Amino acid sequence: MLDRIGCGYLVLDRDRKVIEWNTAAQDTLERQGEPADTAVELSAGLRRLVANVPVHFQPGSLSWVVIRSRGDRPVILNETGVVTPDGTSIVALLDRENTSAANPQTLQRMFGLTSAETQLALRLAQGDAPLEIARSWHLSRTTIRSQLASLFAKTETRRQAELVALLGRISVLP
Repeated sequence: MLDRIGCGYLVLDRDRKVIEWNTAAQDTLERQGEPADTAVELSAGLRRLVANVPVHFQPGSLSWVVIRSRGDRPVILNETGVVTPDGTSIVALLDRENTSAANPQTLQRMFGLTSAETQLALRLAQGDAPLEIARSWHLSRTTIRSQLASLFAKTETRRQAELVALLGRISVLP
């Protein structure tokens, strides 16, 4: 599920070397321009990323911190305050620009959406405005408003923000 929502984790040993990770952590470091295929590369990439933190990086010392790094692509980093007796700790990485989208088939089955309603929902979840969507699809505002009203009815939401929040929660489902 962490991979689905774009939350990466790295398990570090006592020597601050990566011993376990998930795909989202790998992807986050790769988007920073770091090679991230092996534990050694992940460890080096994490060290370079942490070099951008304005405080000294000690196990368990950081709460959530936003790091501006390569290409000004922000990454949110957290190291848990819990360090196990064997010295391992967990670092969470979240690429703020990573967007996971709801599975279109899941949306259709869950709410009985048409293909057009599903595509509209996905575009809204990406942050596109209804007028912008109407223009890009060469449809009238009335058509988009009608589809949006149908989306609200089928999802039992009343506002666009409520619909987008629901879609964000659903995005973790397969």
